[in-house]
Amino acid sequence: MKVSNPFITNGYLSPHYFCDRVEETQLLTRLLTNGNNVALISPRRLGKTGLIHHCFEQDSIKASYYTFIVDIYATKNLQEFVYELGKSVLGVLKSRGRKAWELFLNTLGSLRGNISFDINGNPEWGLGVGDIKLPEFTLDEIFTYLEMADKPCLVAIDEFQVIADYPDNKVEAVLRTRIQKCRNAWFVYAGSQRHMMSEIFASPSRPFYQSTSLMSIEPIDCEHYVTFAQSLFRENHKDISREAIIAVYQRYEGVTWYVQSVLNAMFALTEPGGSCTEDMIEPAIQQIISQQSFAYKALLFQLPAKQKEVLMAICKEGKATSLTARPFLQHYHLTASSVQGAVKGLLDKDFITHDMGSYSLYDQFFAQWLLQQ
Repeated sequence: MKVSNPFITNGYLSPHYFCDRVEETQLLTRLLTNGNNVALISPRRLGKTGLIHHCFEQDSIKASYYTFIVDIYATKNLQEFVYELGKSVLGVLKSRGRKAWELFLNTLGSLRGNISFDINGNPEWGLGVGDIKLPEFTLDEIFTYLEMADKPCLVAIDEFQVIADYPDNKVEAVLRTRIQKCRNAWFVYAGSQRHMMSEIFASPSRPFYQSTSLMSIEPIDCEHYVTFAQSLFRENHKDISREAIIAVYQRYEGVTWYVQSVLNAMFALTEPGGSCTEDMIEPAIQQIISQQSFAYKALLFQLPAKQKEVLMAICKEGKATSLTARPFLQHYHLTASSVQGAVKGLLDKDFITHDMGSYSLYDQFFAQWLLQQ
């Protein structure tokens, strides 16, 4: 499939537009096809979901398995989890023919009356979260389908760590019990908050302890990105300097989504037959920031004054450590108590992230916009 801009920033299109991850793809594919569940851990925007899509496109998986990817980032409880799981399963089976989705609906007795059909007779997931009255019972029905499916199933659950914040602290045990008994499905638990994922899978007191293979991913090698980017530019009768790609890569520490976004903007700014150089990086970034300016203003407006102050302080630091230490507090005219409360609020709202002892803004484009205000 030909696209107008080969640097994909949302979703997964095809292997041709996917950079490297050869070893990671081989490892994840090998683990899953040999009957292992996998906890896949890395910071956000590094490409976990893209890797899962790419893995599921491999011939050894695509022809032999049903594959489902469930994003539970916005879920708050087991009821919403079950809703997203059922929706994802039906969404995939609709394209696999009537026999595939009929089997699923026949096992989904608790919701069958709420499933609607389009004019072609295909099922639609038209129910609301509130229609799931007994989430554990519906979860059992979905697992019954996974066990009965005519092909083995691979289920990837994205942002898996959010289950640790569900009000019902039995959810981990509920899921672990179902998964342990299922012999026709294997799972990828993808998570971006390393400390929470480590607690779930590496703590002896937690239900998922020693139940999975652990796998992490790091930034794609810079040289692979140079080759990938130059190839896509040339395919489209454009050119880009090696130095420009390396500069973008280094600026965003190789985080895939930022590198792709800037290269996408640089590609758009390069005329057919033209060459993209380092001096186009800043205009490309400013174009991205300008497009998001309205949203950034709205985000900032919703924050209480103390959270704004702490957010700006962390932004100016880049990566901030020891937030309650005297040097940080004095430099930004803050108090330890106000910082502690503000940090909790900023973490809950995903304005900042905490990884390996340091705090930084989740959105690096937002950070640059803030510094320009």
